[in-house]
Amino acid sequence: MQLRCLSQTEITEKQSGKRPLTGAASSKGTEDNVMSTETTNISAAQVKELRERSGAPMMDCKHALTEAKGDLENAMVVLRKKGVATAAKKAARVTSEGAVGHYIHAGGKIGVLVEINCESDFVARTDDFKDLLKDVAMHIAAADPKFVRREDVTPEDFEKEKDIYRAQAAATGKPAPVVEKIVEGKMGKFYEEVCLLDQPFVKEPGITVSQLIASKVGKLGENISVKRFARFKVGDVGETIAISKPQQDQKPE
Repeated sequence: MQLRCLSQTEITEKQSGKRPLTGAASSKGTEDNVMSTETTNISAAQVKELRERSGAPMMDCKHALTEAKGDLENAMVVLRKKGVATAAKKAARVTSEGAVGHYIHAGGKIGVLVEINCESDFVARTDDFKDLLKDVAMHIAAADPKFVRREDVTPEDFEKEKDIYRAQAAATGKPAPVVEKIVEGKMGKFYEEVCLLDQPFVKEPGITVSQLIASKVGKLGENISVKRFARFKVGDVGETIAISKPQQDQKPE
């Protein structure tokens, strides 16, 4: 009978009670390890590109890319969700600083003034905050919102629109429960048309103005809110002046 000396690895495995992996099992384990390494192997170039596109901090970009398995577009979505979550946490904090921005369009035919508030004068002086002012003012010039938030819509305007939609739906002859569902859907669309924060951002329709602001909250670390705006157009009989109602739950840090 021929005797074979055991290798040190085999001796260790016998002592620990483990059986050595062979064949397909060993190969599969190796593949899993490679795949695991690949999914978390984020290059510096990817992080740099995401940071340039989003303006988010470097580590946030790296974590977002890791969560998105290296997909840049999905990483942008992760960052936006993080910004919205951060904005929700900071929404109750007092915004007593800020700045007034303006935008003049179409050869001086349309003009906008907008006041956006933040928590500190330091943030109000940053380029990111100034860029937000310009973007929101330009958006107001293009989209012509009538209110800042849906909470600012007056009961009279709300009921007026609801009655119009209800009459339109009832004219189709559909049952009352169906009519009310139609009205509810149209009121959601109404908010998108007249409320600044609910409107799709004109420069990037895939996000709302609210989400745009939330991304800045996530980056700058302070609560940011639109207080009021005014829009003037040459030849119009009136002008749009919208002032957001004070949020009663705001409190200092």
